[in-house]
Amino acid sequence: MTSGKWDEDESVVMFAESVGRFLDREAPPEVYAKWREDGVVDRAFWTKAAEAGLLGLSIDPEYGGHGGDFRHEATLIRQLFLRGLNAFGAPLHNAIVAPYIQMYGTEDQKRRWLPKMVTGELISAIAMSEPGAGSDLQGVRTRAVRDGDSYVINGQKTFITNGQTANLIAVVCKTDPEAGSRGVSIVFVETDGCAGFQRGRNLDKLGLEAADTSELFFEDVRVPVENLLGGTEGQGFYQLMQKLPQERLMIAVQALGAIDRAMALTIDYVKERNAFGKKLIEFQNTQFKLAECKTEAAVAKAFVDDCIETHLREGLDATKASMAKLWLSECEARIVDECLQLFGGYGYMAEYPIAQMYRDARVQRIYGGTSEIMKVLISRSL
Repeated sequence: MTSGKWDEDESVVMFAESVGRFLDREAPPEVYAKWREDGVVDRAFWTKAAEAGLLGLSIDPEYGGHGGDFRHEATLIRQLFLRGLNAFGAPLHNAIVAPYIQMYGTEDQKRRWLPKMVTGELISAIAMSEPGAGSDLQGVRTRAVRDGDSYVINGQKTFITNGQTANLIAVVCKTDPEAGSRGVSIVFVETDGCAGFQRGRNLDKLGLEAADTSELFFEDVRVPVENLLGGTEGQGFYQLMQKLPQERLMIAVQALGAIDRAMALTIDYVKERNAFGKKLIEFQNTQFKLAECKTEAAVAKAFVDDCIETHLREGLDATKASMAKLWLSECEARIVDECLQLFGGYGYMAEYPIAQMYRDARVQRIYGGTSEIMKVLISRSL
């Protein structure tokens, strides 16, 4: 990594331009509208993204990856959110699931799964949440019982991103129900032709309609013991805790992209819209509201940039990541709401992007750990 701000590095700038061109060409608004109607991003788009080098950004070249780092993951996220393409699950595939395998997987697991994740042959998901267990991961009830050379998995998962598309799913389960957090393991399920695995509903959500957020069912699903992440039982909770800071930083980056898009859309609108004989931008209230939003956005970006720099030095801890997730998701909600207000009645119309952004923003304060859980984690550092 060169000196200077992370997003001003020449290679990162070039990558951002390349991603932007690909998205503008392959996922214009009319295509994305069709995905929202279908409730899922077209599978062929994943293949195109792989061919464009957008899958496996941080995977080691030894396993077919592109050898990038979190700057590239953040750049992809930003380019997606600047265009309202926030339902595409590649960031989860790239920067949540792949790092579990690359960091904790056995050599066999890395060679089996990572190259296919780069080509898009395997699309990944991580199955944590259950009907009775959300932020409390110790409360999962899905069981993986050792039976000879296999694990037999039984349980139900819900709110699973990429749920209708993924064919490589990291399942958070209990291998020892009596051991509390020490009894949690991550077992990978390759779903193609997998007996006992069933996809449930593609859930009807308030926003993010193009994201295939789903229920998953496991009934006597038998997988080889070699699918236990890292090969040792009881490591799942530790593995999850180690990687959650990056996930929470990703949500902060997402929020920042949404804030920038909301501001750009709103500034364009108030410069064109007339009321009482003059442009909306000429009213002091409009100027003051947008000045407040711009200031909040600038402060938010400075904090996120600092978190990214810290993370690149492997120094981002759970407290700071929780602060980023909390502040940015709440800031996004405030700014998108203020921007929608400046659109007046048009802001309430579903066809306007700001209305879609308002719906999409709400979940940012819930997934990856609710705002309330973030406060609990932060308070532990007091």
